Amino acid sequence: MMGDTMSYYIKGSNYKSVMNGSMMQWQLYINNDNRLYNKMANSETLQWNDGAINKDEVLKSELNKGVTEILGYTCDELILTCKSGVQKYYFNSKLGVDPKLHDKHQFGNWYVYLTKSKSLPLKTIVESEHFTMVSTAVAVKEMKLKDVFFELPEMVDIMVSPN
Repeated sequence: MMGDTMSYYIKGSNYKSVMNGSMMQWQLYINNDNRLYNKMANSETLQWNDGAINKDEVLKSELNKGVTEILGYTCDELILTCKSGVQKYYFNSKLGVDPKLHDKHQFGNWYVYLTKSKSLPLKTIVESEHFTMVSTAVAVKEMKLKDVFFELPEMVDIMVSPN
């Protein structure tokens, strides 16, 4: 449903993920709106989630240093045990992110992750009773991205996500 390839872009407090999935095509987080917009393959209407709302809860966190190497980066592991399941993140501080830029983004435990890692993840494993998702970086590239890349398409219908 999510595909086997995702490209992730970040500039300041905005980010965008583009996938080749049969269901999910892309996600766009616009910090000024504090909304995560989702483009599904079966609809031209965008669905959004409120970044301030997190139906999940982190029950415990555990940090393990120098657990693995990804793309030449020695990665620490952050394990978040949540009501929804277990989230594991592998990161290196050389790929730093200022958590304050995302302080309103509670959805998906993103701000909790950033406050503990202060870095982008190179690998993510999310396990719940409904699914397991694994995402591993295959490249890291510095780019100059224009602000327009993180804007919603014009003339598109938008609705609140039913989830």
